[in-house]
This record gives sequence, C-alpha cells and structure tokens, in this order.
Amino acid sequence: MALKGTDVVKKLPDGGKKNCRECGFPTCFAFAMKLASGGVSLDKCGYLLAEVKAELEEALAPPIKPVTIGSGKNALTIGGEEVIYRHEKTFIHQPGIALLISDKEPEVKIDEKLKKIAELEFPWVGLTLKANVLALHFESGDKAKFEALAKKVCDSTDLPLVLMSENTDVLISTGKMCAAKKPLLYAVTGGNIDAMIAGLKDSPLPVVVKAGSVEELIPLTAKLKEAGLEEMVLDPITHNMQEAVKDQTLIRRAALKQNFRPLGYPTIGFPCFIAKDEIRQVLLAAMFVIKYPGIIVLSDFDKYSLLSLLVQRLNIYTDPRIPMSVEQKVYEIGEPTEQSPVLVTSNWALTYFIVASEIEGSKVASWLCVKDTEGLGVLTGWAAGKFSGDSLGPFIKKSGIEDKVKHRRLVIPGKVARIKGELEEALPGWEIIVGPREASEIPAYLPALVKKWQN
Repeated sequence: MALKGTDVVKKLPDGGKKNCRECGFPTCFAFAMKLASGGVSLDKCGYLLAEVKAELEEALAPPIKPVTIGSGKNALTIGGEEVIYRHEKTFIHQPGIALLISDKEPEVKIDEKLKKIAELEFPWVGLTLKANVLALHFESGDKAKFEALAKKVCDSTDLPLVLMSENTDVLISTGKMCAAKKPLLYAVTGGNIDAMIAGLKDSPLPVVVKAGSVEELIPLTAKLKEAGLEEMVLDPITHNMQEAVKDQTLIRRAALKQNFRPLGYPTIGFPCFIAKDEIRQVLLAAMFVIKYPGIIVLSDFDKYSLLSLLVQRLNIYTDPRIPMSVEQKVYEIGEPTEQSPVLVTSNWALTYFIVASEIEGSKVASWLCVKDTEGLGVLTGWAAGKFSGDSLGPFIKKSGIEDKVKHRRLVIPGKVARIKGELEEALPGWEIIVGPREASEIPAYLPALVKKWQN
C-alpha cells in the first residue's frame, strides 16, 4: 500500500514541524503530501538524516520497480505499474514485444528476422506501432558463434536485447561485450546466482530471475538486492496458460496489494516456449498483454499476427482519460504552394485523420493548420473555449503559415461558423471563409473554391 502524506510528515525533521520553507513549500506537511504523490524529490529536504532518507526512499519507491533495458531513444522501461486492473487507473509502460533469434538458426533465417523486425511497422492514429525487442538464444553450444550473433545484432540495430544462455560464463561475457546496449541477461537461477553476482559486481546489468515457482523466486531476489543488483525481471517458469495467469496474477497482487518487495519487479513471458505454433503463441501473447509481463517473447510473427497484437497493446495501455491527439502545427497535404488553400481544424486524432484524408481525396494540395484543443473535436473544443477566434488568432500568427502563402484566406469548419467575426478581429487582413460542416463535403468543396479564386 502506498505511503500516505500523514505517514511521511512524521519522518521529517522535528516531527514535521520545522517548516523552514527551504524546500519551496510553506510547511513540512505540504512537502510531505507532495512527496507522497510523487510530485517532488526527497533531495529537496536538506535536513533528513541518512537513515531516515533511506527508509523513506524504500517506502516511497514504486511497488513494482521500473527496469530499463536498452539505451538511447529505443530504450524500454517496464514495471512501475500501480494497479491490478486497467479500469482502476491506467497501465503505464507498454510491454516489449520480442522476437526470438537462436544461434542455431541458419544465417538466412537470422537475416530474415532482423529485416522483419526492422521493417514491420504500422502507422496508427499518429503513432508508429512495431515490435521493439530482440531475444538472442544460445543453443548451439559454440560460444564464438553466439558472440558473433550478438555482435552482428548490436552493430545492426539499436533495439533492446535479451541475452539468453544457460552457460553462466557465456552469459556474463556476452553481456559485458554488449554492455553499452544495457542488455537484459537471462537468467539468474538458484544454481548460478553466486557466479552471476560475482561476474556482474563491477558492471551491473539488468537480469531475469528464473525459478520453478513464485515461492522460489523470493530468496533469489532478496539475495540479488542485498548484493546491489536491483534491476530484476521475474520469470516463474510456466508450461501452460492456466499456470501463467495464476503466477502473473499472484506476483502482481503480492506487489501491489501486500507491498511485498521481493516480488515487486516486472515479469517476462515466453509464449515461444509454452506453445509451438504461431497462432497459439499470438493468443498467449494477447493474454500476456493483459496479464502482465513487461516483455513478451515470440519465436516468429507475420504482419497480420503482429498488427493485431500491437493494436491490442495500444488499446490496453492507452489512458482512457486522455483523448488521442496529434501535434499542433501546420501540416502539408500533398505538395502545397504559396497559392494553396489554408484550412484549420482541431488536434483530436480522429478529426485530423478524417480531414486530412478528405483533403487528399479532393486532389487539391493544401495547408492544414491543426490547433491544440487538448484532444477535443472541433465543436467540443469550441464549447470548451479551446477552438475560438481568440485562441485561433494567435495560433495562426505564430504557426508560420503567413510565410508559406501569399494570400490571406483561411477556411474554418462550418460547424463553428459563429467564430467568423471574432476571428476576423483577431486576424486583421485575413479573409475568413466558412467551409463545409462535414469533412465528407471537402472533396467537392475545395476544387470549386480554388476554381472560384482563379476566376
């Protein structure tokens, strides 16, 4: 259970009555409340004793520790979740969809998989959906072959890596070779934990802790944390869907409901090992998107199975309280010129894509100015005061559209025709034209409008 502000304030200097204001808050109580909600750092208080600070850091840490694998723009953070069910709040970190590559596979197959994960991506409501992790499996028994595979992959992609080997020496040496990529090492077990601790002491990397049951994970995670290896991912080995659901739910509930720190880590799921055929693997992966691994490993996929999985992941991990939106800016539809029409709309993703699509259908290259309405549609944005003449005027002036066109004509949606007057006041010198009420009318409207201008 999360620590409350009233619990935090008792730990502050003078029992929370110092009220020095050096933290930027008027009272220690105000600081404690903000601290409990995650809105401020403990470092803001310069009077905490070291042992009290350590105690508070432990108590305020997320119940499921965030773990980052990979580096740079493609780094993947998993964990950090706060709820068991999505409807309670929202899930935060999307699980990584991983493609398994074995060093026993032919070179042609390996190249095919690398090409597949690099090229299979799908534009979707302003986003790009794609698989985003590679899992390299040491199966050949040839250390040099596995290291060559790891080097090839490291040189050819920036995706996060999971390095998998039952040979501890190979795992540690390959991990150090790829250390700049911050790979996830699979796996620490009861049989190799001492060797893994010794091998990673000087250069810690995130590790998967593997055991035959949830209960057997507990002493392993405790020992690793004591040794200073705190970035862990859990794998309670499962052989079927029923076991997987049971173990994943048990771990999540123990971490969130009982705040049981030894199980407070993200998990990994292996449909590739539970099922052999691709369809069953994708079904298992779909289940895992909901319950609850941070990384889901598939032996293979095609564009159809991957797209369905990625869309499901997006739906589950999209915050239902926040409308999907696109960036506020001027978009080029086709190849517009300085004489092309200028239209304006809201940044609700559905509105943008419908309007942009209809403009493309008109065959008239245009400039589309998209105003940030916090993801609201045109009419709702107007009702909320976010798509009014007063707000559109400054946006148009700052958008840079005046440098892109010679004319001063702006087409506004017909549903907000009432803002024409106030927009003319906000944009002196511009002709405000009331356009169609429905986007479906744009393909007929724009050619007629341009023809009228030309005459």
